[in-house]
Amino acid sequence: MLLAATIQMRESERVPDAALMDRLVRRDQDAMEQLYRRYSRIIYSLALRITQQAASAEEIVQDVFLLLWRNAHRYEVSRGGLEPWLLTLARNRSLDLLRMKREKQRRREDALDDSPVPAAHPSAEAAIDRQRRAEQVRAVMASLPAAQRKAIELAFFDGMTHSEIAAALAQPLGTVKSWIRNGLLRLRESLEGAGASPAAGELK
Repeated sequence: MLLAATIQMRESERVPDAALMDRLVRRDQDAMEQLYRRYSRIIYSLALRITQQAASAEEIVQDVFLLLWRNAHRYEVSRGGLEPWLLTLARNRSLDLLRMKREKQRRREDALDDSPVPAAHPSAEAAIDRQRRAEQVRAVMASLPAAQRKAIELAFFDGMTHSEIAAALAQPLGTVKSWIRNGLLRLRESLEGAGASPAAGELK
């Protein structure tokens, strides 16, 4: 009974998000600390699910609250709750981070592709085979309908769930799942027909 009463009292004393945001606009650091304690864990969980890296998730938490501190005046209660707004910031920042990492990886791969490879190098044949399979993947992706290709890209390149993709494309969830499944089957069949087995890295 005492515990229940204590919890109820704490809930009744919980400062509304809108009030904290009003204080944050006036650069109230205590308001910032309360918001951090309230939402940092859920932001971290979302960032970790997307990036799959604890260090990246921690970086994103800090970035989100830095954005919140700098842009508190842009928050409008009439447009929705603070939690969805913060999670949207976290999701966008997570995807931006993934894109940056993919771009760095692509540049490294391009640099390697541009480097001369000695003819007698033992991995030359493997490199040629990998390039051929990558070209095959790109060709198959280009042959897919635009909506299906977009669904696959959102799933594998942007880290979105099937439900998120369905919402983003305004399509039924079953349709999105079917697009992705059939697209991957076409990729596998194409690669196997060319004498190669598909690898996870070839979708990049």
